[in-house]
Amino acid sequence: MYMLVKNIHMTAVSLSVLLFIFRFILLQANSGMLKAKWLKITPHVVDTFLLASALVLCGILSQWPFVNDWLTFKFTGLILYILMALFTLKWARSVPMQWIGFVGALTWLVLIVRVAITKEAIIF
Repeated sequence: MYMLVKNIHMTAVSLSVLLFIFRFILLQANSGMLKAKWLKITPHVVDTFLLASALVLCGILSQWPFVNDWLTFKFTGLILYILMALFTLKWARSVPMQWIGFVGALTWLVLIVRVAITKEAIIF
């Protein structure tokens, strides 16, 4: 059961990141495709699977954010990644600011993956 849920989680993470990068590319190209209904709905569906699988993994492992420091870091990093992605795709008004948000979001993603692999919090 653990491996199935872990694979679902990692697939959802990969799809979520790929969708973010794809949407950023479309944003930089000023593409009207960004308004496509499927591109507005799909990231939410993928992220729902990502969060649901994360909760199931927490239950299987009996490890929880705010109890285990590495999961607290992952949770905090996820919130910051989401905020940076929102900044990049919605709030940034200039191309340089969009790039700063994009690099910032990917930086948080790398930190989250590092903590997921090592199970060691970086800051906490």
